[in-house]
Amino acid sequence: MPLIVATGLAGGAPAFGGQDRDQSAAQAGEPRTTAGFDVGAGRQTGARRVDAPPLLDGDVLNDPAWEGVTPATGFRQTAPDEGRPASERTEVRVVFTDDTIYFGVVCYDRDPGAIIVTDSRRDSSLADSDSFQLILDTFLDRQNGFVFGTSPSGQEYDGQLVNEGAGGSGMGRGGTSFGAGGGFNLNWDGVWQVRTATSDIGWSAEFAIPFRTIRFPAGRAQTWGVNFQRNIRRRNELAYWAPLPRQFDLFRVSLAGRLAGVEAPEGLWRTLQITPYVVGEAVQHAGPDARGTTMLGDFGGDLKYGVTSGVALDLTANTDFAQVEVDQQQINLDRFNLFFPEKRPFFLENAGAFTVANSGGAAFNDPSQTELFFSRRIGIASDGHAIPIIGGARLSGKVSDTVTVGLLNMQTAASGGIPSNNFGVARVRRDLANRSSIGGLFVNRQATGELAGDDDYNRTFGFDGRWGFGQNGIVSGFAARTETPGRVGGDHAYDVAVDYNAQAWRVRAGYMEMGDNFNPEVGFVRRRGFRRVDGGIFYTWRPDDFLKLQELRPHVTFNRFWNYDRGYIESSLLHMDNFWEFEDSSVAITAWNVRKESVIESFPISGVPVLPGSYDWNEASLSYSSDRSAPVNAGFRFQGSGFFGGTLRSYGPSFGVRHGETLNLLLNWSRNHIDLPAGQVVTNLVSTRVAWNFSPRVFAQGLLQYNDSDELWSVNLRFGWLQDANTGLFLVYNETEGLDDFIPGGAGRSVILKYSYLFDVLD
Repeated sequence: MPLIVATGLAGGAPAFGGQDRDQSAAQAGEPRTTAGFDVGAGRQTGARRVDAPPLLDGDVLNDPAWEGVTPATGFRQTAPDEGRPASERTEVRVVFTDDTIYFGVVCYDRDPGAIIVTDSRRDSSLADSDSFQLILDTFLDRQNGFVFGTSPSGQEYDGQLVNEGAGGSGMGRGGTSFGAGGGFNLNWDGVWQVRTATSDIGWSAEFAIPFRTIRFPAGRAQTWGVNFQRNIRRRNELAYWAPLPRQFDLFRVSLAGRLAGVEAPEGLWRTLQITPYVVGEAVQHAGPDARGTTMLGDFGGDLKYGVTSGVALDLTANTDFAQVEVDQQQINLDRFNLFFPEKRPFFLENAGAFTVANSGGAAFNDPSQTELFFSRRIGIASDGHAIPIIGGARLSGKVSDTVTVGLLNMQTAASGGIPSNNFGVARVRRDLANRSSIGGLFVNRQATGELAGDDDYNRTFGFDGRWGFGQNGIVSGFAARTETPGRVGGDHAYDVAVDYNAQAWRVRAGYMEMGDNFNPEVGFVRRRGFRRVDGGIFYTWRPDDFLKLQELRPHVTFNRFWNYDRGYIESSLLHMDNFWEFEDSSVAITAWNVRKESVIESFPISGVPVLPGSYDWNEASLSYSSDRSAPVNAGFRFQGSGFFGGTLRSYGPSFGVRHGETLNLLLNWSRNHIDLPAGQVVTNLVSTRVAWNFSPRVFAQGLLQYNDSDELWSVNLRFGWLQDANTGLFLVYNETEGLDDFIPGGAGRSVILKYSYLFDVLD
């Protein structure tokens, strides 16, 4: 991290301290008001063309390219002191050349030695670091955008936003993020660069984002939606240039400001990128029939072509995902399916184009209940082993300012008695005013080849929509049916929910119904054959000098499932919770649950059967974690409850250690004492994750997991030397072994070496 000593400040701006709304705010006019809070939809800043680009070294104030550019400043807090000026000054300047747009950021800090940086690996969370993020709503549709971020370590963080992040929990304070299914796709990796510098005035950053990396409307003159977010970690401070009420985060692009004066280059959006790869693998299987070491090799690649300024065509051949981190193991304490997220880059890019609006689970107590399209069903068998993907194509993006399309076709090979399959997905969504949209989805799986039967197919048809009312309300949902040979009647599902999210209060109610034969084979359902109602009430309180609390979030939620055919209560949960966040950044969660479960068919939990019957019980839980940004942090959780006629005691500690942004180590242990009428069992799940970051683009990671419920342990070691868009050199070691004499499927060890390189043909 270079050390830059600044000799002066642009425009005579004060170096330190809080600021009032300044000249850039005055030029844009006062922001309009919502619920007594000044929000940022009225703010505007400008971009300026320059002949010579900035020297990308992080030093903004001493670079002639930034001289005379009026900075956007006047940030205001969302936390901890909502609506007040930020405690430190932040300046953002914007310039562009014929092919690239640049953002120069200066984060003044009166105490640079107190700046916190916890990680530097690409796309790792920015929540526990001092950081800066920007969002570009390039189509000015107030719903979608591109996110770019960094920390003083020069970390690269990027993602795609759809429907203001609908369907997930949001980024949360400071930038905690999630995968593709929830409306924010963190796994999108664009071609761009950032450099940072620290000095006695704080830290600064320079972003270089090629126009080819992002999509935007046709035409030279452009006005984009934009907002900037700064996190000052030691104060738990989150501040925005276009101010936001406490219930919203950077994803709220409908309240973003505007970036005017951008001139998009004519024809430069015509991207043509080719990314070939080669891979070599040495495999040693476990078991009595194993025969030495098998050496394997392969090659393939991807191609991306910009069809228009808003639509891209992606092609893939002999697709390989050897560099992807393995799944985090889970212990199933119920009779319903576990959800494992998609991690493969090809399916995650532009995944938002295929996202269907839904109510986000049963009042947040039943997440990932239904996904009409779930790309993990392509190329991964039900037992988790990989099925070769011969190739595929995806056409996705904006065909106009308001219409988004997604077309996907993939072909897999026959494997392990599973026939080859062709997967087709078609999705269209039209954006409407005030965060509203309507859309449709069609998914088709058709078996092909010699092993395919005449009736081996599955289809899903769906319609979805969102309707925003006022600034805080949204109604969302979908209606769908499936077509499966041999399953007639009860093949429908629909879901609707209303959510009102004000500054202090949030209220939610929903209804969902799913027939017994609803069967989206290229989707995900946790359970089927039910009617469900759910609701919740949430409150956020920021006390003034009470028990050193920064924020309290008490809430009560309720959901109940009735069996679709027989009408009996299948599951019921009354959840009462309080989230306690303290000024020292420690967090405690206390909860009390009242549950009811009806079991018709016996099912096992870690080998012990749960007998048919009706069960009622209460649960009490407590969890605590200290400041995760500290060099050493610790936490614990405990749950004591009844459990299907018996008892459950679940507990475990967590422990984290870091050395600056270089070394991060995290240990989690979960232990369950299960005592059921039919028997007892104790399960343990231990995971140890360690990461060493040599630089923002060179890292080594390890994940060791021990799961005595599934009788296995595994280790995944990865070394990555990244280049543009997450390509580069990867060295991966995997080993899976059974406990005692158990030999699980896929047991053994492998060493994989993969190299990929992005050729920008039109650059």
